[in-house]
Amino acid sequence: MKYITEDFVKAYLPKRPDDANKGTMGTLLNISGSYAMAGACTLSALSALRSGVGLLKVALPYSIYPIVASTVYEAVFMPLADSDSGTVDNNSLDFLIDTARKSSAVMLGCGLKLCDETIDFVKSFVTACNTPMLIDADGINAISLNIDVLKDSTADIVITPHPKEMSRLTGLSVEYIQSNRIEVAEKTARKLGVTLVLKGKNTVVTDGVRTRINKTGNSGMAKGGSGDVLSGIISSLMAQGVDSFEACCIGVYVHGLSGDLASEHLSKTAMLPRDIINYLPQAFKTLE
Repeated sequence: MKYITEDFVKAYLPKRPDDANKGTMGTLLNISGSYAMAGACTLSALSALRSGVGLLKVALPYSIYPIVASTVYEAVFMPLADSDSGTVDNNSLDFLIDTARKSSAVMLGCGLKLCDETIDFVKSFVTACNTPMLIDADGINAISLNIDVLKDSTADIVITPHPKEMSRLTGLSVEYIQSNRIEVAEKTARKLGVTLVLKGKNTVVTDGVRTRINKTGNSGMAKGGSGDVLSGIISSLMAQGVDSFEACCIGVYVHGLSGDLASEHLSKTAMLPRDIINYLPQAFKTLE
């Protein structure tokens, strides 16, 4: 089995030209958050910015805009009218599809909240969007109810399920998935035509043909919000033009490395997902 190594990451990590500007380093559209889930939006946005994207556009319900904007200074915000459930719905679909066409990549799902409005919106958006896209969290949960949307999509799609989300996607038990992580991940990636990141200890990255296992990271990262940080890192790399499989490999390695640095200084017990973001500069510095 092939592992994600430091040499692999260094070989594919994008180099920043001396004449780079925000327009040449990619534009990422982050559709995330819902009422009571501002943290997921904040974490995914901050980690994307820390991972090098040139321009971040954050589309979020108006109810959480003041919270997120008070922390994420560098993003361009697109506050949207809240649905009855406090999330994004199809009333914003045309606007977001148009924005996605003008973006290099899309991050969809962090903190969206699983409800009828989200299920309808995610299905409609994924069907219509051709921009490279990462789907996480409640985006995955919504897709699991309309799985053929992934098979029929023409976009380059990454999904990042944890074992329970993988269970919803496949109908397999969590226990079976955990005992057969590589096999299940590869078969699912081939069946759905996606690049898949099966999160957890020894995270599996596969597009159904290429597969690599990640060895960085630790149990201190087993806290709500760590997945949002990972989504931001991977989608930021995708927006910068990195191949989806390689962006996932780099992303999980850097995410784990930053978590290892955080645990070394703060302990596994006390470290928080926000600390993973805080140690991203040091993690990237070791890879230059």
